Amino acid sequence: MQKIWTINNPSEKRFLKRAPKEFNFSDHGQKEISDLVRRMDIAMQKANGVGLSANQIGLDIKIFVARWDNKFYAIFNPRIEKTSKEKGALEEGCLSIPGYHGEVERASKITLVGQNRWGKIIRIRAWGMLARIFQHETDHLNGKLFVERMKKGARLKPTE
Repeated sequence: MQKIWTINNPSEKRFLKRAPKEFNFSDHGQKEISDLVRRMDIAMQKANGVGLSANQIGLDIKIFVARWDNKFYAIFNPRIEKTSKEKGALEEGCLSIPGYHGEVERASKITLVGQNRWGKIIRIRAWGMLARIFQHETDHLNGKLFVERMKKGARLKPTE
């Protein structure tokens, strides 16, 4: 199984807190890209996650995978283009912060722009939990952890 990098290891934490490089499609063949997506999906599922960013497994590239509502997503070079004014707070956990969760306020609806595994520009409008997953994973690819989004003074809670 692919090792998930955590904040418990100081060098892994430093890596997680910096933004990886843009994914350059001309540097990778289609088989290599498909293998990468498959490896990330397997790692995410084995860890019981709903999303996984490449930097969480030590890769210095901008891609995340996610599974929600029986749909699979592999998004390269994502950025959030638009967010709703409407926000909602929910508990979030993270594979890179094992054993803890905390309340995070995020936009209820977003528009995510990125590329699919063939390099084609895609735009996805997401709301609810999918919007939250996309924001969480995009944060990872910008070097930000969910704990940095928690309200000042809020504390992490142990996962039962």
